[in-house]
Amino acid sequence: MVNSLVFSALALYFLLLVLFSRLTKSKGDNNAFFRAGRKSPWFLVAFGMIGASISGVSLVSVPGWVRTSGMTYFQMCLGFVAGYVVVAFLLLPLYYRLRLTSIYGYLAMRFGRRTHLTGACFFLLSKLTGAAARLYLTCVVLHEMAIRPLGLPFWFTAFVVLLAIYLYTRRGGIENIVRTDALQTFCLLAATFCIVWMVGDKLNLTPAGIVSTVSQSPMGQLFCWDASSTQFFLRQFVNGMFITIVMNGLDQDMMQKNLTCSSLANAQKNMCLYGACILPVNLLFLVVGVLLYTFAAQEGIALPDAGDRLLPVLVSSGALGTLVVFPFTIGIAAAALSSADSAMTSLTTSICVDILRVERDGFSPAKALRLRHVVHVAVALAFALCIAFFQIAGSPTILDTIYRLAGYTYGPLLGLFSFGLFTRRRTLDKAVPYIAVAAPVVCALLDYLAPLLWGYRFSYELLLVNALLTAAALFCFSRPQHASVAP
Repeated sequence: MVNSLVFSALALYFLLLVLFSRLTKSKGDNNAFFRAGRKSPWFLVAFGMIGASISGVSLVSVPGWVRTSGMTYFQMCLGFVAGYVVVAFLLLPLYYRLRLTSIYGYLAMRFGRRTHLTGACFFLLSKLTGAAARLYLTCVVLHEMAIRPLGLPFWFTAFVVLLAIYLYTRRGGIENIVRTDALQTFCLLAATFCIVWMVGDKLNLTPAGIVSTVSQSPMGQLFCWDASSTQFFLRQFVNGMFITIVMNGLDQDMMQKNLTCSSLANAQKNMCLYGACILPVNLLFLVVGVLLYTFAAQEGIALPDAGDRLLPVLVSSGALGTLVVFPFTIGIAAAALSSADSAMTSLTTSICVDILRVERDGFSPAKALRLRHVVHVAVALAFALCIAFFQIAGSPTILDTIYRLAGYTYGPLLGLFSFGLFTRRRTLDKAVPYIAVAAPVVCALLDYLAPLLWGYRFSYELLLVNALLTAAALFCFSRPQHASVAP
């Protein structure tokens, strides 16, 4: 019964998504694919970005975290809000003033072509691994619940999901995604509220009872004031702020949506609204986690080893009833696709604009369009390879893995942009690729040696260490710049 419901929900949702994207009138040219003609409604962009940033990982990973760290993830979410303010009023004005299609074009203006390529390549690595990790977890959940009982292999599930994403992004690109992401965010939030209501019903709780249960639970702790803990408030708040700056403000995926707005003011309103919405949405996921663990303890249900598997196990086993299956399936599919589709589009944009430079003179519109289609297929295949890698390697907590990977891959980007924005020095362009590779290597050594030598265990602040090492090395290979440079 559960398997057939999941399969029906997926088939219906994929069909709805493809039809919805077909109804969106798009010219299908590169201007629509890369920039949506710079005419997207800001409120639609803001709403759609909620689903794109949350992804299916948050829906299953955030609730699973409460067993080990309570609701202290909320501290990072407060830092997220501060990060969105920085992005809105520091980075967006720069991007709009320079009228960028790819935000890494700033690095070319400020430092040179090799720095530009270095920034683009680190984005490609960061986004591909992060988005593929999110999509992998979703494929695992959907496969276990619907496809494996049919006797089909995991690669079939991954292929169908990737094919669906490719079909509704190949023509309209970011123009379609702005609209489909809004639809998917609505589905995700509606599904999450349904899950809270259904679990509360299983526990015989009113809305007031849900609040009381969460506040009285040992897992209901929101703040940690122990300075020696990795969950210490200040540590988590600062980490959350800088994670948002790099994974939003220095990320072509998230910024590409903002750059489709008609003006800077609209883009800033979009970013502020989006940032304000992220806090209650993540708090809702944490509430789901407390309720699920409370329900499992009450019913004597054995808990899975990985927190990522808690919600899928309870749904697939029928413990929460069959009514929850449909909204859960729609919610995780909506979250996964809204994250992966924009990632695939932004990767295609960055490769075409930053590396292949299809918008420069010498590329006819027809040739640029053909090349974009080839790149889009190649990006989809790269996603497939990454998903295969994660299936082989595995990971106990995907969300934790994504944030740790971000420390290594986004750290050089944070160092490059910070050095460009806050100094007037000119770095030796040909040295930048070596610096950007060396800094994460040094960070890996520090991460390994710190517990042995100093008894200190790095958390996500490794991102800041990486950025500081990058900026320090850039300073060593720089000279004062008296002529005007791009700010």
